Amino acid sequence: MLKIFTVDAFTDKLFSGNPAAVCLPDQEIDEKLMLSIAAEMNLSETAFVKKLNDREGFSLRWFTPKSEVELCGHATLSAAHILWQENIIPAGNEAVFHTLYKGKLTAKKTNEGIELNFPVNVPAIADSFAEFESALGFKPVSFAVTDHHYLAEMNTVVELLNVKPDFKALEKLEKYGTIITAASDNENYDFVSRFFAPSKGVPEDPVTGSAHCVLTPYWSKKLNKTSLMAFQASERGGYLKVSLVDDRVLITGNAVTVLSGQLFL
Repeated sequence: MLKIFTVDAFTDKLFSGNPAAVCLPDQEIDEKLMLSIAAEMNLSETAFVKKLNDREGFSLRWFTPKSEVELCGHATLSAAHILWQENIIPAGNEAVFHTLYKGKLTAKKTNEGIELNFPVNVPAIADSFAEFESALGFKPVSFAVTDHHYLAEMNTVVELLNVKPDFKALEKLEKYGTIITAASDNENYDFVSRFFAPSKGVPEDPVTGSAHCVLTPYWSKKLNKTSLMAFQASERGGYLKVSLVDDRVLITGNAVTVLSGQLFL
């Protein structure tokens, strides 16, 4: 049997934010089983967290229902939340994670929530293209790319909320992640975004921590601020505090446990 939890991340109330599953295997399990568990949970991501014997901290891997991903913010925040909740690490201690693709990641408790320390992912300004504009139904004000993402700025939040993507067309594009964003029209937030990754089995992600590794340097430069408030305008919605510190992005949010149980394997 494996312990498993569902956590709503980047929120302080149930049934909002982004749900993630957190699995705590007490022995090694293979990728095929991880993928089967993630498909069974059918959430945007399932995190697998295992105590390491040879060094400080935990191994951490993330799977969508279709594949493994290189980085996931909300499932990392959820994993740290569970480690503290279950007294696996003391509440005052930092959670240290070792990952396959992004090296060492940490999380710590602050007065504002849980702060993740992630690598920055600076987008490069580029020219938009017809297939992208057709899939989203608009021409961006500004367009940029990373290795795995398209980032498109829109004129207004109203326009952003009205976007109805052609998910089949998005799946055919080279990069799996599409971020659309606009300056906020609400004084509580600096910018608003949405995130789509249909080729990974996530048509629209409720709240995407890793996308803010891209959004933070973009809006920090544009607004001349290093600390910003963000809102992801999905149906469930979620809010984040983000800060740019050298080559790192600090992402702060809250989390609440929805359920706990056991997998009978």
